[in-house]
Amino acid sequence: MAGRFDGLSDSQWHVIAPLIPKPEYRTGRPGPDSRKVLNSILYVLITGCRWCDIPLGSQWAPRSTAHKWLGIWSEQGVINDIKRVLLTIADLAGLIDWERASVDGSFSPR
Repeated sequence: MAGRFDGLSDSQWHVIAPLIPKPEYRTGRPGPDSRKVLNSILYVLITGCRWCDIPLGSQWAPRSTAHKWLGIWSEQGVINDIKRVLLTIADLAGLIDWERASVDGSFSPR
């Protein structure tokens, strides 16, 4: 089921920002704005839209940049670290009922 997402709030970004490593560049242009990249990745994941449908605006990264960094961060384990920390915070706050937790298999190829 598609949802709505308008970007990370300042308090949400404050929790997640330390988990994202700074890109290492020796020369050339500086790396992308990590908050914009994560906003764009989360937009696709939450709304279920195609990469080409990421909105334009100051809080979003270009789709090619967001897609590239999703691959890099997935390979580096950054996405799993973010998920782990957020689940831990939610669990400690009593926001998760593990007896009612389920997995959505709607994207399973079989």
